[in-house]
Amino acid sequence: MTYITTDIPQPGIVELLFYKGTTGKALSKLAQTLLHGPSPLSSGERELIASYVSSLNQCEFCHESHSASANVHLKDQGAAVSAIKLNMTGAPVSEKMKALLQIAARVQKGGKEVRPVHIEEAKKAGASDEDIHDTVLIAAAFCMYNRYVDGLGTNLPDSKEEYEDMGQRMAKVGYKYPPLFLRKYVVRQMKKAEKKKSR
Repeated sequence: MTYITTDIPQPGIVELLFYKGTTGKALSKLAQTLLHGPSPLSSGERELIASYVSSLNQCEFCHESHSASANVHLKDQGAAVSAIKLNMTGAPVSEKMKALLQIAARVQKGGKEVRPVHIEEAKKAGASDEDIHDTVLIAAAFCMYNRYVDGLGTNLPDSKEEYEDMGQRMAKVGYKYPPLFLRKYVVRQMKKAEKKKSR
C-alpha cells in the first residue's frame, strides 16, 4: 500500500504523477525529453539505460515498465534487457552501448564513481560527448525516479502482463502529461476504469 493517501487507482509512478499535477507535469516532461527527445542515442538505447539503472536500484516498477518499453523499441523480445542483467559482456548490444551502460552503473553508485578511464573507454568504443552526457543524465534522473516510486511505497500492477501494455504505450505515446485543467477529468476516467475492472 502506498505510504500516503492519493486516491489515484494507478500503480507505480503514475499514481504519484496524477496525485500532484504540478510536479507530475514537470517529471513527465523530463522523462519525455530524456527518452523521446533529440539525442544521438535511440529511444530504445535510452530505455535500456533507464531499465538497467532501475534494476540496479531494485525498483521493480520502473525496471519492468522501462524494460517493456525497451523491448518494443528494440524489437528483440527482451533479449538485450535479459542479457545485460546476466552478463554484460555477451549482451546483444554494441560495444559503445556496453561502455555507456558501465558509466550508467557508476552513476547509480554515485557521481564521483565515474572516472576519466570510464569516459575514455566509452570514447574508444565510439561514444560522443553527447552520448556520454545523455547517459549520465538519464542514469541520474532514474535514480531520482526510482527513489520517488519506492520512497513512497507505490503499488505494483496486479499482474506482470500489465507491464507489456505499459511498454507499448510508453514506446508509442511517450510520457506526455495532459494539460493541468484536464487532470481531474483524467483521474475520474481512471477511477471509472478501475471500478469496471473490479466488477
